[in-house]
Amino acid sequence: MEITPIDFRGQPAVRATGADASTLTVALHGAQVLSWTTADGGERFFISPRAVFDGKTAIRAGVPICCPQFNMRGMLPKHGFMRNLPWEPQPADTAAGTLVFRLRDNEATRALWPHAFEARLDVTLAPGRLRIALTLTNIDHAPWAFAAALHSYLRVDDIAQARLEGLEGANRWDSLRDDRHVETSAALRFDAEFDSVYAAPAKPLRLVQPSGTLEIAQSASCTETVVWNPGAELCARLPDMPADGYRHMLCVEAARIDEQVTLAPGAQWQGWQQLTVL
Repeated sequence: MEITPIDFRGQPAVRATGADASTLTVALHGAQVLSWTTADGGERFFISPRAVFDGKTAIRAGVPICCPQFNMRGMLPKHGFMRNLPWEPQPADTAAGTLVFRLRDNEATRALWPHAFEARLDVTLAPGRLRIALTLTNIDHAPWAFAAALHSYLRVDDIAQARLEGLEGANRWDSLRDDRHVETSAALRFDAEFDSVYAAPAKPLRLVQPSGTLEIAQSASCTETVVWNPGAELCARLPDMPADGYRHMLCVEAARIDEQVTLAPGAQWQGWQQLTVL
């Protein structure tokens, strides 16, 4: 694996190139995976043409890290603060194809969330596969609790032709209707705004399109799967999205949000998502 520091739309980033010519790009801002191209040259993540790259704002692209809070479920800024801070690149494990980034508590984080922590992101590139693992360590003298999600913006050719398989039988909370029920569809299809939290199934999901299929797996420690597409109406109101942006993305997120994790001093938690081209 070849690793190169780069400038990505004015912001520092790291690019890794695999032996099969696949590429991985990660911004230091938020340790946010921005791009994954497979050996065929296909981009697997959505990057909004209107995404803001100012080193402060959350980037509408790739895989933002939502932590230690999900959405507005708490007193912190939306989705916490980890996606909005610079992370430090660590020595890569080139033999394993892994880029490593670290964030530790500092004066800015303690002003929002008064806990000592270390967060680590390991991103592993392999032929036809990408694995993103978030590890949190409590380096404080008291326990603390958190929620987390890997908010993956998966690129689709056309949302009208995409379907997501593998959630039939899972408990679902439809946040748009505040309705709880068991999912009855063998394949989800998307023709309007969609925003639901599912109890994560034991088996991987499949995002199926005419151009191919992507398998989506997540760790058992991520007990929920969030599925979101803004639809035309909401997308038109988002300043960092083009009007037709919803047609080319689907968020399928590995999450631990319904019940927070409580970490004792010295304890660790890890959650991961793995994407495989079938």
